[in-house]
Amino acid sequence: MHAVGPGKIRLLYDGTAGAAPAAVEAFQLMVRPVTNQEFLQFVTDNPRWQRGKAPALFADAGYLSHWRGPLELGDGARPNQPVVQVSWFASKAFCQAYGLRLPSEVEWELAAAADSSKADARQDTAFRERILKWYSQPLTQLPDVPAGAANIWGIKDLHGVVWEWVYDFNNNVVRGDSRDRRDGETAEFCGATSLNANDTTDYPSFMRFAFRSSLSGSSTAGSLGFRCAADAARRVPKRAEAR
Repeated sequence: MHAVGPGKIRLLYDGTAGAAPAAVEAFQLMVRPVTNQEFLQFVTDNPRWQRGKAPALFADAGYLSHWRGPLELGDGARPNQPVVQVSWFASKAFCQAYGLRLPSEVEWELAAAADSSKADARQDTAFRERILKWYSQPLTQLPDVPAGAANIWGIKDLHGVVWEWVYDFNNNVVRGDSRDRRDGETAEFCGATSLNANDTTDYPSFMRFAFRSSLSGSSTAGSLGFRCAADAARRVPKRAEAR
């Protein structure tokens, strides 16, 4: 775990036109995503989260489908690769088992806005292009983690490895009846929705917004993993600290 923040960040959609950037209190975040080996230990200790035992309400049919068996990783899931094909419910349960939690969207975005020299590199064209290049590429074999360099907070692999769950992943789903504008169905479509964004050129944030908005709590994907967070003042359990 590394300390991140405090800081301020403006999300793509913050609910109010012209709203001030959100203030984010300091928190702790895992340096890299949770791995297959760590999740294997979790499901060994918590059998109800094993493949075939987790209720369909909490994990869809893709849950851990790339593992050879409920308690066996196999060739398609190396121990140090980030775990994928995990639902929000399962990710949340993993973090809670070690006295941790999923990061909020604003916490994750604050950490992910940084590069190796700046706390907010989102206006850097090269920074944006690196992220978009990864988003545009088909999924290949996942690397072992940590795979990349640390950003200014000491956090690695927020971009270029997997998409990641956040606690309030569906907090910003846009609906026509929830908008201040009284324009009927136009807010349901991407073109109209983009007009309400704080930065219409921030394509990486648009991609993350669209992806999160497509998920339900039981969703799984071959490119979707997670990492855990904790409040700044919380003493991280030694068992979690080792991770």
